[in-house]
Amino acid sequence: MSAERIAIYPGSFDPITRGHEDIVRRALRFVDRITVAVAHRRTQAKQGLFEIHERLQLIQQVFADEPRVDIAEFDGLLVQFARARNARIMIRGLRAVSDFEYEFQLALMNRQLWNELETIFLAPDEHYSYLSASLVREIASLGGDVSEFVSAPVLAALRARFPNNEVST
Repeated sequence: MSAERIAIYPGSFDPITRGHEDIVRRALRFVDRITVAVAHRRTQAKQGLFEIHERLQLIQQVFADEPRVDIAEFDGLLVQFARARNARIMIRGLRAVSDFEYEFQLALMNRQLWNELETIFLAPDEHYSYLSASLVREIASLGGDVSEFVSAPVLAALRARFPNNEVST
C-alpha cells in the first residue's frame, strides 16, 4: 500500500477567496488530504480584517462538504509545521508571472531546510487569476460587490464586518 499523499496550503486567507478555494479543490485531484494552514500575523503593521479564529471558522464553513480538507493554524517555520503534519507536499498558487520569482525562492529555501518537502505550483482558474484577498477586503470596505469573489459564508462575514456598506447587490 502506498503512503498517503498529504499536502499543506499555507496562507493568511484574510479572507479566503474563490481563488483559494479553486486551488484547494484542484489540489485534491492528486493528493489524498490537504491542510489549509492559516498563518498567524507577525506584526501589527500587517493588521488584517479577520482574527485567526474567524478565518479558521470561515475556511471550515467553505470546505464543510469536503472531509479531505483539514484546517489548522501555524506560527513559525512552515517546514516544521509540514513535518509535524507528515505533509511532504506544499501547494502554492501563482496568479501571475510576477509571483513566481518570490515563490520559487521560498520553495528552494524550504527544500534546503527539509529536502523531503516538495512545492507544487498551481495556477488558478483564469476567472480568479486577478483575485487577491487584499483586493476583496478593499472592495468590500468601500461598499463594492464581492459576491462573485467569495463563498456565501465569507460574504455573510463581510456584510457583518461592513454593515453600512452594500457589500453585494
